[in-house]
Amino acid sequence: MDILHRRFSSRWGEIDIIAQHDGGYGEAEEQGENFLLAQRPANTTQHSLLAFVEVKTRSSGSWDAGGRSAITPQKQAKISRTAGMFLAQYPEKADYSCRFDVAIVYCQRISKNLTGVIATQEALATSSAAGYKFKLQEYILAAFDSSVDNS
Repeated sequence: MDILHRRFSSRWGEIDIIAQHDGGYGEAEEQGENFLLAQRPANTTQHSLLAFVEVKTRSSGSWDAGGRSAITPQKQAKISRTAGMFLAQYPEKADYSCRFDVAIVYCQRISKNLTGVIATQEALATSSAAGYKFKLQEYILAAFDSSVDNS
């Protein structure tokens, strides 16, 4: 998967990450059923997917379920409209499949005086920068769809 944009913004809002995955010809090929390749027309390109990712970063003890409850129908509508603006700017990607994902990231200040071991939930990935440790706790594929009421 390649990251195309970070913090893509339009008048409707902002999308934290837009990534592109160039996969095979449909789900069956991904499962190893290559018989579809023989049936694919010669001018058909590989199946590509755009992932519009909303990143919710919270410190421990946050009040909103680690950011999940912040993905309201109104927020979903803003992300969906912004994705539409992205596709309008990049019409060559307009036929790609689209998915709306959510990444839940916990942030913790790194203390130089840390003397004990703190047991926490296993992270999917970790990173540190500028005195903070970031842990990807949950990645929700297709967290919502674009058929959100835009009113």
